[in-house]
This record gives sequence, C-alpha cells and structure tokens, in this order.
Amino acid sequence: MHGLGELETAVMNVLWDVDEPIKVRDVLERLNTGKTLAYTTVMTVLDNLHRKGWTAREQHGKAYYYQPSYSREEASARALREVLDSSADPKAVLMHFVASVSDEETDLLRTALRRKRIPRR
Repeated sequence: MHGLGELETAVMNVLWDVDEPIKVRDVLERLNTGKTLAYTTVMTVLDNLHRKGWTAREQHGKAYYYQPSYSREEASARALREVLDSSADPKAVLMHFVASVSDEETDLLRTALRRKRIPRR
C-alpha cells in the first residue's frame, strides 16, 4: 500500500480481513510475515498507524481495540490520488494507467465517469 511500510501493510491487511475491532494480541496472532514478531513491535506499528490516521482505536479496560479508518478500496483510491498529486504530469500518469486497464475495467471507468458528471446549469 502506497505510503506504508511492509509491516504496516501486513497489519492493515489483518484489520481489513476481520469484521470487528481487535486487540494487538489478535493482530499478532493473525500476522503471517514469515518472521517472529514481538507483541511490542505490533503495538508500536498499530500506534503509528493510529497516529497517521490509518486506524481508529477504542480503549476497553487496559487494551486498545483497533479497526481500519477506511476500507481497503478507499485506501487504494487514496494511494492513486497521492500518486497523481505528487506527479509532475498527472495527465501522463492517467493515460498510462488507462492504457493498462482491461475491457471490464474500461467499462467500469466509463460507468463511474458518467455517474460523476454534474449536469450543466
């Protein structure tokens, strides 16, 4: 995910794959990074993600429960927006992207753009 490190992305994937807020320990148990991680490492990552606005958290007793601030799809759209905003030539980026989409994706884009059009006054 654009703007996130490898471990941050893995943690976000765990949060996106569950339907309810979960504790640090639950995230740690579900992480599959191929590495043995300390509880405090995952806690720090979740705290950083919260500080960056990627997660919301609520305290119950001594434990924080975390959930994503927005869906995986919203995060992907934000990443694309950041790429376009940081590009010296966003038109060229969009043109290269459009050249790479499938026929089905082209139809989806056309539908979305028709819905976005604002009627002239």
